[in-house]
Amino acid sequence: MGSSQTGLTRAPDGAASAPAKDLDLLSINTIRTLAMDAVQKAKSGHPGTPMALAPAAFSLWNQVLRYDPKEPNWPNRDRFVLSVGHASMLLYSLIHLAGVVEVNDEDPHGDKRERGAPALTLDDLKQFRQLNSKTPGHPEYRFTSGVETTTGPLGQGCGNSVGMAMAQRWLAERYNKPGFTLFDYHVWVFSGDGDNMEGVSGEAASLAGHLKLSNLTWLYDSNQISIEGSTDLAFTESVHKRFEGYDWNVVEVPDANDLVALKKAFDEARAQDGAPDGRPTLIVVHSKIGYGAPKKQGTAAAHGEPLGAEEISGAKKFYGWPDEAFHVPDGVTQHFADGIGKRGAALSKDWGELFGRYKAQYPELAAELEAIEHHTLPDGWDKEIPVYEADAKGVASRESSGKILNAIAPNVPWLIGGSADLSPSTKTNLTFQGAGSFNAPAFGGSYGGRNLHFGVREHAMGSISNGIALSGIRPYCSGFLIFSDYMKAPIRLSAIMELPVIYIFTHDSIGVGEDGPTHQPIEQLVQLRATPGILTIRPGDANEVAEAWRTIMPLSEQPAVLVLSRQNLPTLDRKKYAPASGVAKGAYVLGDCDGTPEVILIGTGSELALVVGAYETLTAEGVKARVVSMPSWDLFEEQTQEYRDSVLPPSVTARVAVEQGAALGWDRYVGSTGAIIAMHTFGASAPLSDLLTKFGFTPEKVLEAARAQISKSKG
Repeated sequence: MGSSQTGLTRAPDGAASAPAKDLDLLSINTIRTLAMDAVQKAKSGHPGTPMALAPAAFSLWNQVLRYDPKEPNWPNRDRFVLSVGHASMLLYSLIHLAGVVEVNDEDPHGDKRERGAPALTLDDLKQFRQLNSKTPGHPEYRFTSGVETTTGPLGQGCGNSVGMAMAQRWLAERYNKPGFTLFDYHVWVFSGDGDNMEGVSGEAASLAGHLKLSNLTWLYDSNQISIEGSTDLAFTESVHKRFEGYDWNVVEVPDANDLVALKKAFDEARAQDGAPDGRPTLIVVHSKIGYGAPKKQGTAAAHGEPLGAEEISGAKKFYGWPDEAFHVPDGVTQHFADGIGKRGAALSKDWGELFGRYKAQYPELAAELEAIEHHTLPDGWDKEIPVYEADAKGVASRESSGKILNAIAPNVPWLIGGSADLSPSTKTNLTFQGAGSFNAPAFGGSYGGRNLHFGVREHAMGSISNGIALSGIRPYCSGFLIFSDYMKAPIRLSAIMELPVIYIFTHDSIGVGEDGPTHQPIEQLVQLRATPGILTIRPGDANEVAEAWRTIMPLSEQPAVLVLSRQNLPTLDRKKYAPASGVAKGAYVLGDCDGTPEVILIGTGSELALVVGAYETLTAEGVKARVVSMPSWDLFEEQTQEYRDSVLPPSVTARVAVEQGAALGWDRYVGSTGAIIAMHTFGASAPLSDLLTKFGFTPEKVLEAARAQISKSKG
């Protein structure tokens, strides 16, 4: 088919028996009109990009993508990521027309689903952006079969795709054997001007180029329109040259309607994988947003709002289309069945037979793959976790966590991760023999290495980790707690998608000391605790760290944040105090008195030892005191009211909470009359001992608050 735009407008007569190239056109215009109609019916949405990218989407899906609509979770399927998530109707139309089937037993709303039924019916498209529909405004993982990741915040899908491509390389290196190529899938991304303006995409692309991920292709829809108008307002760089600088292969397609050029570009991108000097590919496609709309084509008006009845009618006339809503001509779904359906079914069938033979020859490796698929842990995964003896000097929780991580990882081969250039500080480097570094062979690494090096790219690290988790592998990533600020978007998305990413954040308080307020986290704990679906744990000694890992590792549908100290924390004597297994309940009575306590002291993390010291002083004075360790608000809130009341009896109002973070939220546990020793300003640059005195984290201040609470409760 030629490159002239008029070659991709009018639908042929007698479409049911039309030649393939005419069915191509019919399919493309079906995608366009379904998108227009759904947005119009919803009175909300983004019609312009689906109209512009329909030829590229059709070409990729029906002519190139190795994907079986009847087995959408087939492990070696190509991944398709719509990073321009606002163009969701493009993906929903493809899912419907390709006949993708439902693979979820239950949707996020708790409704049962029929496995094997169509993932999206025409009625589902008509419910676009409506409450509890399977076609939300932006694609959401778990809501809709065929959606590989939740996108919407621009650039995140690009970052996810790098994680997916890294996961493919890791899986191939570990599990592919001579005669058994189990993993060679390609990752395809549709991105736009907005994605390329967001910094996270640049971070991710830079790392992908360094890693030579030739199994990764981004299609960049260069329509030069954003919500405010022409991208000339703020974005005039050469994306082509920038990606060449990232060491990507860059291909230009001058006309988004040129199917021949598109197919050639896709084939060239695929050929990069396996080439001696293969690189990731950027396909720059020049399109006209709202293609076919008589007045709004090429304007911002086609971007983020319905076209309107008159404009839709004009566009359909331009396409040679009947002026009716949600029209799917005869022959279109069969055309997809003959393309992606037939190709994908053969590929997935062959793969299943290959895996059957692999399972017979490599049963242990096959068992690992099945565990990855079902999110289970090997027997004895925690058998090497150490138990720490009482030690007044103690150890920093980042140090104990590093030892525990290295005790777990050899028993869970698919636990991989790293840091944003901080592993010597976060203690997250895997040091056992054979761990290795994940890197391109040109840089002395192996794609089978388990230590990931993200560089100083916190934002990309988060979104890449989500992509790895979406591929079944268990990722962890680490940095200083203060720099979780750079990762807010991907952390939030991991919670929305229910991905078991492990975030390890160290240097958790003013204990950072001389580095000063820029590096001393204050409000970050509150932010993490306020994020729905995130499990945040701030352990108070080495044995609590061990129990935190025991709690985190079995999670299969929830991200977790482990918050750790830079400074040493005394290791409590568990013969004297309650066992650290109480961490699993979020808060537990660490030390107690006979009868009803007069005061309850609550501590977390590095402040736990401080409140334990105050508890011992008060007890020696004859005061009935209780000390509670509360490493996780999230876990505590999951317990029964009976258990929570047993830890914090409602009748005891004299309470003191101590934490080197923001005070916000602690009133839930100390009540309106309780005392909170916390941070109310940013920190300062000074030795830790001076900071503790300046901000009131001393035994004297805790005892003063406790005695005042007792006096108040008796008065």
